[in-house]
This record gives sequence, structure tokens and C-alpha cells, in this order.
Amino acid sequence: MQDFLLFFAVGILAQLIDGALGMAYGVISSTVLLSFGVSPAAASASVHAAELFTTAASGTAHVYNRNIDWKLFWRLVPFGIVGGVLGTYVLTSFDGAAMRPFVAAYLTCIGVYLIIRSFTHRPSKPVRAAVVPPLAAAGGFLDAAGGGGWGPIVTTGLLGAGGQPRYVIGTVNTAEFLVTLSVSLAFLFSLLTGHWEEADDLSTHALAVAGLIAGGVIAAPFAGYIVRILSTDTLLRLVGSLICILGITQVWGILSGS
Repeated sequence: MQDFLLFFAVGILAQLIDGALGMAYGVISSTVLLSFGVSPAAASASVHAAELFTTAASGTAHVYNRNIDWKLFWRLVPFGIVGGVLGTYVLTSFDGAAMRPFVAAYLTCIGVYLIIRSFTHRPSKPVRAAVVPPLAAAGGFLDAAGGGGWGPIVTTGLLGAGGQPRYVIGTVNTAEFLVTLSVSLAFLFSLLTGHWEEADDLSTHALAVAGLIAGGVIAAPFAGYIVRILSTDTLLRLVGSLICILGITQVWGILSGS
């Protein structure tokens, strides 16, 4: 029950930030799971299982509020799915202990990137169509392989390329549901075919996943309120700092052998 309540709180925090910024649910949740000793593949699978519910709730809200650029949506989804499935295959092909340092370092880098991003304001310019496919593929791959990254890579990339915030955040959040679904199905396929040898780790974290789902679904409608309270830059700095602290702690523990 203690695990459920802890990850319920994590799910609320992560979804409030994700809904407000278009990023960070997977990064925060994965970083916390890894800090509890969960293997990278199990952490990514757990987070994506939870995100099936939270992205559905968030996407529905964005569709209702007409925050979707459907042309951009259909350009993002195919490449995001391909990248996500490839990332799942890579993550489930290696031993969890061997992958942990790389995943921890990647998440720490994302934390640093978010902090830097909060101090950087790029001038607006039209988003070139050629930017979308590689951005979506990279976001899908890193999201699956690292347990988070779709929002930090795709949302910030599109905003940096001149995209309008309202439609970028709404479209990326909504597209994430289909990318998450494809990644979850890829994990399931790996499990059923025996490709994923460490899948037994999943059953021991069911309460944590349930907490992430419950907290995320409850928090999804309230992201707009958080935006009114705290500025985007403040939220980016807070979540970036949290991820850096947790990520550096993991890297230090790995290097020290603890």
C-alpha cells in the first residue's frame, strides 16, 4: 500500500507537469522507478502501461479544447511508432544491469536539457516539414529505450523550430497515446515470444503502476490550473532539477557499486 501511495503522488506530480508543458511524465516516473531498483526495461514497460491511461485522458482533453493540429499529428505518429518499436527491441535485447548506467545518464542529460531550455528563448519561425520525421523517430526511440523522452524531444524540438505552443503541446500529447500503445504492444510481443528475459520483474511492481495510473488520470484535467500558478520556466527548472538529482544519485550508486 505504501508503494501505491508513493507512486500515486508521483503520478499526480508527473501528469500535472506533463499536461502543462507537454513533457516529463515518462521521465519523472522512470527516474523514480529506477531509483527504487527497477530494471530499465521493466521501468519503461511500467511507465508506458500507465501512460496508456494518462495520455488517453490528456489527449481527450486536448481534442475537446481543439488544441490539435491534425496535419502535424499524422506526420508525427508513423515515425514515432517506428522509433518506439525499435527502442523497445533494443531495450529488451540487453541485460538490465548493463543498460542501467546508460539509461540513468540519458535521463540526467534530459534533466540538464530542461533546465537549460528554461533559460533559452528562441525566435519564432515556420516549422519545416523535414524536421518532423527525424524528430518523431528520435523521440519515439528514446521514449521507449529510456522510459521517457517523447515530450522533451518532440515538444521542445517543435517549439524551438517555431511551432505555436498551444497546438504543439496538444498535438504531441495526443499523438503520444498512439506511440505509447505501439510501445506497450511491442513490450507485450517481446514478453510472449520470450525475447524479453527479465519480464518477471514486472509483476513485483504492479502497485507502483496502479499508483502511477490513478495519480495521472486524476491530475490530467488540472494541468491548466498549474500553468496559471507557476510559469513554464519555473516548472522546467523544478522538474529538470528533480530529474538531475535522482539521475546523478543513480549514476553515483552504480559507479560506487552500491
